[in-house]
Amino acid sequence: MQSLIAAALDVLVFVVLAWCVWRGLGRSIPIAVIPIVIGLVMAATGVGSLGLPSALGDDIGWVGVLLLAFTAGMETRQEAHLPAQTGTASNANAGRLRFLTSAAVALLLPFCVGTAAAHFYFTRLPGWDAPRGGEWLGSVAIGLCLAVSALPVLIGIVRELGPLHRRLSQMALGIAVIDDAVLWVGLALVLLVADNGSLLDGVSAEQLAALLLLVVLATAATLVKRLQLLPPRWLVWAILPVFLGAGAWSTSQLGLHALLGAYFAGAMVPQAWARQVPVERIGQVALVALAPLFFGHSGLKIDGDVLGWASLQASVALLVLAVVAKLAAVRLYPPAPGLHRRDALAVGALLQCKGLMEIVAATILRDKGLLSEHAFAALVTLAVLSTLLTGPAFRWLVRERAVESPGREMA
Repeated sequence: MQSLIAAALDVLVFVVLAWCVWRGLGRSIPIAVIPIVIGLVMAATGVGSLGLPSALGDDIGWVGVLLLAFTAGMETRQEAHLPAQTGTASNANAGRLRFLTSAAVALLLPFCVGTAAAHFYFTRLPGWDAPRGGEWLGSVAIGLCLAVSALPVLIGIVRELGPLHRRLSQMALGIAVIDDAVLWVGLALVLLVADNGSLLDGVSAEQLAALLLLVVLATAATLVKRLQLLPPRWLVWAILPVFLGAGAWSTSQLGLHALLGAYFAGAMVPQAWARQVPVERIGQVALVALAPLFFGHSGLKIDGDVLGWASLQASVALLVLAVVAKLAAVRLYPPAPGLHRRDALAVGALLQCKGLMEIVAATILRDKGLLSEHAFAALVTLAVLSTLLTGPAFRWLVRERAVESPGREMA
């Protein structure tokens, strides 16, 4: 009975209260941020006598974040998020190449800046050195978190912006899709390096089965695409949990993280199957009703002693680095030729949103000992601040652009 009361209180604080605050603020703040803030406030004030987090709440939140990772993987396969290319085939190919190059610059510049700053400054702060992996691997972990763009939250923000700025928002989504996929691959590589880069040293039967299962999933998805097999909708609903469970179990057995498997399993789902189910609605249910427990607990589990003025200063410094690097990257190599300076900066403002993906990535890296508690707290705070700034920064840039255009026309 006591565990059920704790679980009910968990849901009341991190789901119901967060939803009420979100609606009370007119949905001006992404809902994913609110439970994190609640958890951070509770951790900072030392509230620990309420029986939170509950074991059942942990399980529910974990299912929610697995679903978020799974649907994020499915959404990377949706062509609607990629910019349409018009004109001849050569022009279309050139436009796509430019877009991919812009996405690479938008990822690599913040990653390099973040890694260098972490190595030469942040990891030398008291309590910032990673428990394992050494200086450089811990710095690379911070660099990855600074480079990420939050695809699920960004999709929600773009939906709120409406059709007026669809061209710019679709550019940002297309780049975020690419960056998101690269992030998960990068996370897998970092975890492999942390484990000395070998999965096959003393491989167990479970690890071998996990490798084979991933191969079977990828092969089955490829065959389905080639043969254009389209099972009835009820069967797709039955198969998707198998993909999710198999992917999450496989990567956890391989010493990586279950969320990596959930994401890659979602990316393996054939596009024709993904169209049979409401991917967006599933992600929304996970985001509003389940995952808030995970994110609230992530904030709540942060050591309250590491939260303070020094942590906030580090978060702001990291935020400035991340924002400036992302804006500079998009300004340096815009995703489309002839893109106005403010339009390019508006795309960069959307891409600097960290949201869920940074928190998930930071959680994985902390669980594997590649981030200290101080670094984790600063990165979670950074994710909150960057997500809060995304909408206002974008609206300010496009508003200034709108004011600037008539003046130019009259001149």
